[in-house]
Order: sequence, then structure tokens, then C-alpha cells
Amino acid sequence: MIFTHPLENEITGEVVDKFIKLHQLELPRYRRLRELYESRGPILEQEAKDEYKPDNRLVVNNAKQLVDSYNGYFIGIPVKATHENDTAREFINTFSNSNDLSDKESELSKLTAIYGHAFEYVYQNSNAETRTVANDPFDMFIVYDDAIERNPLFAVRWYVTDDGYEGQLFTESEELTILSDGKDTILADSKPVYYGGVQIVEWIENEERTSLYEPVESLINAYNSVLSGKANDADAFADAYLAILGAELDESGVAKIRDNRIINLYGTDDASKIVVKFLDKPDGDTTQEHLLDRLERLIYEKTMVANINDDSFGNASGTALAFKLQPMNNLAINKQRKVKAAMSKRYKLLFNIPTNVPTNLKDEWQNIEYQFTRNMPRNLADEAETAMKLEGVVSKETQLSMLSVVDDVIKEMAKMEAENKEPEVYDFEKATD
Repeated sequence: MIFTHPLENEITGEVVDKFIKLHQLELPRYRRLRELYESRGPILEQEAKDEYKPDNRLVVNNAKQLVDSYNGYFIGIPVKATHENDTAREFINTFSNSNDLSDKESELSKLTAIYGHAFEYVYQNSNAETRTVANDPFDMFIVYDDAIERNPLFAVRWYVTDDGYEGQLFTESEELTILSDGKDTILADSKPVYYGGVQIVEWIENEERTSLYEPVESLINAYNSVLSGKANDADAFADAYLAILGAELDESGVAKIRDNRIINLYGTDDASKIVVKFLDKPDGDTTQEHLLDRLERLIYEKTMVANINDDSFGNASGTALAFKLQPMNNLAINKQRKVKAAMSKRYKLLFNIPTNVPTNLKDEWQNIEYQFTRNMPRNLADEAETAMKLEGVVSKETQLSMLSVVDDVIKEMAKMEAENKEPEVYDFEKATD
């Protein structure tokens, strides 16, 4: 759900209260998705079976496997942000190091895969240093204007109290405190902000804001149900009933058979009519195995995430591996555009603070270049050969960017330049004169 509000309308306590109530309607969905990621599937909440029946509740955490595999592939190698201007580049590097930005960006990407979207909160700490933190959608949301571009109008961060709720309201120019007693909502304690925009940035998985595994949620639940039923069948087989037909046993006879595992029946006129056997339950093992295989295949196929546990991955050549990863790469390309847009919005806010970059560089966020690298097996020999073939065809910077071992192309070029300088020759005679 995307929240919108008319641009020309005032933002009042009643307006904020309306959107908080709308946000509360989304919370059950977030909880359901979180529980699935944390191995707390619906099968654990099913009504208990009769005491004499096996009741296994097995959960295979396909949701976590999908998210962690895809997130590692997409952003396991941190995104490189570079700028041609030395001052801008120095700030980007300093901000990245002081905020552990690679970890924050990985967490934001994971949250978007789980919930469909997440939020990055930019703020100034007590030392007037710009900081950023990843925030899930449970207690935060953004309201956009109703114009065609859907620009952020205001954002809310809230939490429940004994009487109602409290929180913060963020607009382009100020931050206010939200106070509600369950009946009336007021906005108070206004203080100015200087980011030039709402200081909450939304990261989205896709335009529809759907979770990575939400489309296959029913398949994941069905997989757990079938596997649990299979475990129940195994327990039922272990407790199979022994049928004795044509002979009567007293309690002591039953006890002896159970304890000694010996059956000795006599005293009947026709022993051929005595039947002793275990009752067999219909065997559905083959059907269950076929269903489990199909469910697992569909889960990975419909999410477009490669199943790295597949045996075929171990023997795949470079080209074959690329084809196997192509669907996931297509998915990552689409997400990359969304993530790049979110990063640009973040740096737009950061470059508007004069203590971060000089005022004359406030628009240079537009010239930041982002390099995304897929986390997959690399053939350094092929990379080196490709880079060599580009000699004289492209710039040295582009040539070096083809090598996965080069983390910072600009620094690497500086090192190469320093190495290529001719060493100074010390003139002893001139020095003595």
C-alpha cells in the first residue's frame, strides 16, 4: 500500500492519526512474513491432533534460504560509490567508513527482500555528525504527495504507549513530536532540519513492494505440511498394530508377545486358520517424494532464485553457470535500479548539509557513480585477459573496473602512477659541493 496525501492540504494531528491507523492494517502482513523468515510457519500454529496420533511440525526454512542466498548474490560484495571530485569522494569514503555503510546497505537489502520495502533513517548525532540506520516497516512509513512524481511529503516513526502512541513526524523543513492519548493526536516541539527533503528514504524490492518469497508463500507452507505428514507416516509405521486372527489371547499372552517378541499359539483345531501379521498402512512414499521435489523446484523457479544446493551447480562450466544464474541476475538488475535510486536520494540529503560538503558541491550527488558486483565465482584469468584486450580501447579506469580484485579503481590508479614514477637519483658530488 502506498500512502498519498494532497500536496496543498495541511498536515495535522488528525491526518497523522488517519495514516497511523492505515499503517496498523499492514502490520499483520509484516508479522506473517517475518514469522516465515524466522522458521515460525503456520504449521506450528495448527490445532493439535488427538493424543494417539503422530503430530510432527517440521519447518524447512525455504524463506530464509531464498532471502539470504539472493541477498548474498546481490549485495554480498559491497556497492562502490565513487566521484571524480576529490572533496566529494573523500566525504563519501568517510561517511561509508564511519557508518559501516556496507553492513547497513546489506541489511536494508535483506529487509526489502523480506517485507517488500524498508527505510533508511538519516539523522545528526550529538556531535553533529551525519548517521544512517536501517529500519523495518513495522514502526515507520512515508506519505507521498498526490502529484505525478509522488515525492515524499512526510514520514512517521511511531510506537505504542500505555495511553495511545507517540512518535516523530518528519517533513522537508522540520521534525515534530507526535502525542496521542487514543482520542486526540497533537503535533508539538517543532525543530528545524536542513536536509532539503524528508530525511527518511524508502528502499523497495520492486514497484509493487512485494516480498521476495510472498508469491510462493503457499508453496512453502505446502512443503512443510507434506514433510510433516511424511514424518507422521514414519511414526505410524514404527507403531504399527499386530493383528492376530483365529486365536484368542489373554492379557498375559499379549504381554509376553510384546516383551519377549515371541509368538507361540497352540490349542486350536486348525492352526492354518490362525493369521498373525502387522497391519500395513497404504504406502504413499513415492507420491510424497514426487510432490516434495515438485514443490521445491517451483519455489526456486517462481522466485527466480538459483538453488545452489542443486548437484548440477557443482559441475557447471563458466558459461553453463552464467545461464543457470541468468534468471536471478535479471531479478537483481531490476532491484539494482531501485537500490541505486534510494542511494541517490540518500546522498542528495547528505550533500545538502554544509558541514558534509561545501555549498558549491551540493548538487554533485548527481555525479556519483555506483558499481554493483554480483557475488559469484570469478575466473581471474578470464578477467585479466579481458582487461588486457581493452588496453587502448577504453580508459584505464574502465579497464581496471573489469577486475574483481580491484576494490577502489581510483586508489589503484594512484598506486600505479606512483610505481611508474622514475626514482630520484642522489647526486653525491653535487651534494658535497
